Amino acid sequence: MQVPVPHNIRKISPYVPGKPTQEVERELGISCSIKMASNENPLGPSPKAVEAVRNLLGELHIYPEGSGFYLCQALGRHYGIPMQQVILGNGSVEIVEMSARAYLNRQANAVFSFGSFALYPIACQIMDAPIKAVPMRERNHDLDALLDAVDENTRLIILDNPINPTGRHASFAELQAFLERVPGHVLVIVDEAYKEYADAPDYATVQPLLARFPNLMVLGTFSKAYGLAGLRVGYGFAHPEVIATLHKVRSPFNTSSVAQVAAMAALQDQEFVAKGVALNAVERAYLTRGCQDAGIPVVPSQANFVLVDVPMPGEQFFQAMLREGVIVRPMANNGYPRSLRVSVFHHYGNERFLEAAKKVLGR
Repeated sequence: MQVPVPHNIRKISPYVPGKPTQEVERELGISCSIKMASNENPLGPSPKAVEAVRNLLGELHIYPEGSGFYLCQALGRHYGIPMQQVILGNGSVEIVEMSARAYLNRQANAVFSFGSFALYPIACQIMDAPIKAVPMRERNHDLDALLDAVDENTRLIILDNPINPTGRHASFAELQAFLERVPGHVLVIVDEAYKEYADAPDYATVQPLLARFPNLMVLGTFSKAYGLAGLRVGYGFAHPEVIATLHKVRSPFNTSSVAQVAAMAALQDQEFVAKGVALNAVERAYLTRGCQDAGIPVVPSQANFVLVDVPMPGEQFFQAMLREGVIVRPMANNGYPRSLRVSVFHHYGNERFLEAAKKVLGR
């Protein structure tokens, strides 16, 4: 191959998704494996979303509404956000990618926490932008250090809250104080993909701060609590000028008609969301307590997963767990070579993880 690849693209390590159960069972010749690697909703999608998709199947020959007008309208009503401050993405991560395309270049840098969501640096590397990956403190954002990394050429700060993969969080008060100190030439993206699962007394979405800070953008997704990961639909709230800028770099029809109608139906089924959140709270506590009782260090989590530490290379533990039919996620690519992310599952799956982990570790 003689077509040269730019140096910034050559340096990118592609994002590796969690292994699907079919692939594991085919490779290892096993059956009845469970996937606890990708933070998927164990309850599946809302029945209302499934019905909405069925009703649309006869119209798949028609292009979707280009900007997702009706879903943006529904999101605006639900969250009390003016519609001109809403944008959709093919998952919330696409909105991070749009922001990188809109605001970054070789002179304009981005700041984020080292060890947070792995796709943040990739979005910046694609633009050949300088990146400042700031070490965390106790697996949480070091907000002071992030501020210290900002300079006159910084254009983006990207924060996930709760954090993927550690599950830690910054409080509303901490983020408000942080935003008060961020210069106006920096767009702060707060990715709240797991907000529905957070139940810490000091946690709250920073959406109410949008009116006060025009350089704030808040992201959410239908992939987790709403159970629509397979449809890839996320959303962002920001100042109208930010939204207008992102539309300039947004791919046309970036959310499908199926995704849009499913998300609108799911948004109306808050009873389903509440059921999943309640299940997660109970089973996250069970999984955390089970790991602690087995002598497996676990990071306190506000999401639908926990990060565990093991006394061996994470890849070795991952492979051993595969042979037990339990798929988890090694986190070496995030900077945690002896840690794995374990999605909260139904009770039987969490029991099975604990039994398999104790067997692998000889506990």
